[in-house]
Amino acid sequence: MATICGTDAAYTLDELEADAAGIAAELTARGLGRGDRVLLKADNSIGYVTAVLALVHLGASIVLIDHRDSPAATCDVLSRAKVKACLVDDAAAAASVAPVPAILLPELAAAARPVPGGVDAGAWAALPDGLLMSSSGSTGRPKVVVKSGAVFLANLRRTADTLGYTRSDVLAPFLPFSHQYGLSIVLLAWLVRCSLVVVPYRRLDHALGLAGLRGATVLDAAPSTYRSMLNITRQRPVLRAALQRARMLCVGAAPLNHRLVAEYRAEFGKPLLDGYGSTELGNISFAVPGNPVATGRPVRGVHVRVVDDSDVAVAPGEVGELLVRTPDLPTGVLDDAGEVAPEPGGWFRTGDFGLLDGAGNLHVLGRKRAVHRMGYTLYPDMIEARVAEAGCCAKVVAVPDERHGSRLVAFVEDEAGHAPAYWRERMARILPPYEVPNRVVVVDSFPLNRNGKPDGRRLEELAATA
Repeated sequence: MATICGTDAAYTLDELEADAAGIAAELTARGLGRGDRVLLKADNSIGYVTAVLALVHLGASIVLIDHRDSPAATCDVLSRAKVKACLVDDAAAAASVAPVPAILLPELAAAARPVPGGVDAGAWAALPDGLLMSSSGSTGRPKVVVKSGAVFLANLRRTADTLGYTRSDVLAPFLPFSHQYGLSIVLLAWLVRCSLVVVPYRRLDHALGLAGLRGATVLDAAPSTYRSMLNITRQRPVLRAALQRARMLCVGAAPLNHRLVAEYRAEFGKPLLDGYGSTELGNISFAVPGNPVATGRPVRGVHVRVVDDSDVAVAPGEVGELLVRTPDLPTGVLDDAGEVAPEPGGWFRTGDFGLLDGAGNLHVLGRKRAVHRMGYTLYPDMIEARVAEAGCCAKVVAVPDERHGSRLVAFVEDEAGHAPAYWRERMARILPPYEVPNRVVVVDSFPLNRNGKPDGRRLEELAATA
């Protein structure tokens, strides 16, 4: 029987659905109804999962925001999304959403009474704005992406087919539930009727222990989290169980380093299975146990083209911009006035670089961010991909320079602490002179944003003073 468990509680999925339906009834009694926009600002918990299902059952438009977002960022989303009420998990979060009415999740759960019969997603699926999510905003102001409930669920059903989830699976996401990746795992568990472990993902020792105890079969995390897991399990071998027993170690949210993949194969005898997706398009492609190559092939119904700067398709193996045609397009994005600017349809420009190999596997290399240096047009993510093949895990940042157009600063993640000259010499062997960074800064680890991605804004700040 499917269960939803945390560090100190466990419920069957039927019990959780009854609680969710009860909360939906309580929200109705408080004046909320179908189509109302309700913001959810809370940390991961069983209560969070219950609240999401309650809002689905109510047929509300769900607005998600990271629970650590500042009051200013929260107010920006509240205003643009025209939120009617907020569900929060503590007094600090309640204060951050004022003057919009806030309802504390513990108080709401205590006031509600279970209603057996399951969660009905019909009304929610019919909403063109069933789900509003902020993009990661690693380099600028986050966009608020608007998706229909039906589109989101359809993408998850095809995801489940691709990854072969079954009712016997136990999913353990080491991710915030307030973003595309984490929310997908929560609702996949509900759709498949399999078990979900709500791990304390910011305490990896506790999280790995709980995942191992509950027999997790699928782990999901960002590359930086898998790096930390590897370090912890080397120091505390008893925590290896969660990684050894899982049938799939899935990764997403940021580019995957080849060195980390090799280390997991050596340590655990299994690959890290990379995936590609976005807040706008949902899940696009996955590596799977039978095809653990790059980010695998696109999920059913999704098509990927690789084009040059003239939008002409390139041959397999050649690098270009990734365009995606999918039935999972968003309704649109919120403009500054809070209106939905519709998505035009057709081929969606991802802004990412990559290639399709001869077997149809998608290799995502990074963002298409052009800079100009010494008369050349360069792409920092492409430079990162080239040096990664030589065993160098780097993030390259361009700093404006009056003489040359740009000055390149490379941050190299190196726990061994090699000197900057060592890495610059290695880069110079494989890069043309105009791509060799002016400065190399060696760090133990990259600064990360809340999704576990390298924090582009923080790296730019550091590069400006390097």
